[in-house]
Order: sequence, then structure tokens, then C-alpha cells
Amino acid sequence: MFMFVFSDALLEWFDVHGRHDLPWQVTDDPYKVWVSEIMLQQTQVKTVLQYFERFIQRFPTVQDLGQASWDEVAPYWAGLGYYARARNLHKAAGIVTAQQQFPQTLEEWMALPGIGRSTAGALMSLGLRQYGVIMDGNVKRVLSRFFAIEDDLSRPVHERALWQLAEQLCPVERNHDYTQAIMDLGATVCTPKKPLCLYCPMQQHCKAHQQGLENELPFKKAKKPVPVRSAQVLLIQSGTDWLWQQRPNSGLWGGLWCLPIIENAHELEQRCQQLGLKNIVKKTQISHSFTHFTWHLEAIVFAVDQDQQEHLAIELQGCWMSPQTATDAGIPTAMKKLITSVNL
Repeated sequence: MFMFVFSDALLEWFDVHGRHDLPWQVTDDPYKVWVSEIMLQQTQVKTVLQYFERFIQRFPTVQDLGQASWDEVAPYWAGLGYYARARNLHKAAGIVTAQQQFPQTLEEWMALPGIGRSTAGALMSLGLRQYGVIMDGNVKRVLSRFFAIEDDLSRPVHERALWQLAEQLCPVERNHDYTQAIMDLGATVCTPKKPLCLYCPMQQHCKAHQQGLENELPFKKAKKPVPVRSAQVLLIQSGTDWLWQQRPNSGLWGGLWCLPIIENAHELEQRCQQLGLKNIVKKTQISHSFTHFTWHLEAIVFAVDQDQQEHLAIELQGCWMSPQTATDAGIPTAMKKLITSVNL
């Protein structure tokens, strides 16, 4: 009976107030749902909407993505962050293309790079219209408040218990609507801050609301101070071109184009002498925040003659491109900030 009350109330709310016109909803294409699910990891819908259409126009099918090179894919993800998501999506698309069909079970989805239990559940439910259960941040928030769960959900024992609750509540009938509904409720009503309890279909049954705990849940660990790191950026100009390096595929900004970065300040002077960099045009600074640290970057702008281009490109294993060409090839947001700062 309790399961029926929860799912029925949620679906009634969704039919009137849910989101029904997102570009990945108006199709029965598992590929589009897959791309949207990966983009939506740690990223808000309003941001994803700016990238999704452009990505799908360039790679309209899983075969188009699977057969493309990483250099072709990178520019269409640049700026979304968490680039390992894109590399895993690209690799997994290649596997699906080779298999000539989408996975048909939860286990088959989870065998692909970058797909965990919740994403696999979403792909079963939203992508294939079969039974699937999800546990994204929205669902954790809705359930932890509804049941007033004060446990630390980052601990496996408590997360397993929450999964059991999610499975008990999740209906077989209209499963894909329920999946979208519980995500929508968390995204638009049961929000992380200042939840709109007055408009919530679960309000009268919500234990957190009854106890005045809606702003305290889910349980949050005390945040550790985010460390600050500093580095110098070599912005080497020759005419309208700058010298860019392609980052390694693994690690920070993997596969994107970036200005040369020197993280050890003691090496800067020695490296500049080795490269023959003397003519400093200007210096500029930016700050860029990641989830795990904040980076203060000082760009030192050098002007060099055309006859130095080949030598510097070889020494730095780089490529001369205009800022716009590099942007089109795929650069991280921090580099876009530096371009703006230098041009001020």
C-alpha cells in the first residue's frame, strides 16, 4: 500500500508538472538518452541543453560517435568538464558499434566503460523502456528526506539500504515515467537548498518535513578546505598564432589543447632560457576552480619571431594555432578565460 501511495502520487504530479519536452525525452533512441545521462552526471540540465543538440547534430548515431576519432569528439565536449566521462562514452560507443546492438540487460550496460548501476538503470528505463531503478543525487535526496534518513549515504552499508528502498518503491508499470518523475521532483521541487515543500506531492507523508529536517538532509559531511595550487602558463605568440600543446588522454583536461603549463616555479626561469624566451609582453592571472582544488594560473606572454616557430614547436611538442582555431579544436574553460584576460 505504501509503495502504491508513493509511486501513484509521484506519477500524478509528473503528469501535470513534470518535464516532458527535453530533447532526449522526445525520442525512443537509447543513444540520445545515453548521451544525455552521461552529460547530466555532475552537470545541471540548463548547462547540458547548450551542448546536447550540438553534440547530436555532429554525432547523430552511436555508429557516428563510435567511428569518430577522439580529436573529432573533444571539441564537442570542451567546456562541459569531467572529461573522463567523454572518453568513456566515446570508447563505449566504439564497443556498441562493433557489437552492432545496444546492451539489453543491466549487466551488459554496466560492462561498458563509464556506466555504473544507476546510469545502467536509467538506460534500461528511459532508453529501452524496460524495468530499471536509478539512484542519482536527486533520488538520494528525495528518499532520504521522505524517510528522514540521517545516515551517511557515502557509506556502502547505508547506500545498499537506500537501493533496497528505491527498488521497493519503483513500479513496473509506467517505469520510465516514474524514473523521470523522481528525477524531476528532486531537480525542481525537492532541491538541495530551499526545497519547495508547499508544492511537493509527498509533503504530507514526508518525515523530514514533519520533523523540520528538510534543510538538514541528506546527511552532508563537513567540507574540507579546497587546496589552492599555482602554476605559470607560457603564452607564446608569433603574429596571430599561439603555441598550443595537446594534453595526454589520461588525467586533467585529457586530450584537449592547452597552453604549456609549468607547475614548478623554480623551473620557469631555466625553461625560458632553454627555449630562448626573453621578450615578455605582459602578464595576466586567472583563477579556475575544480571540485578538488582551485588553480591560480599566471600567464606570461612572450612575443617571438617567425623564425623561432619551428624550434619552439619541436621543443614543446606543440602546434601553432590562432586562439579561435584552438578553441574550435577543443580547449578547457580555463584556457578560454586566459584568452579573454589576455585580450582585455
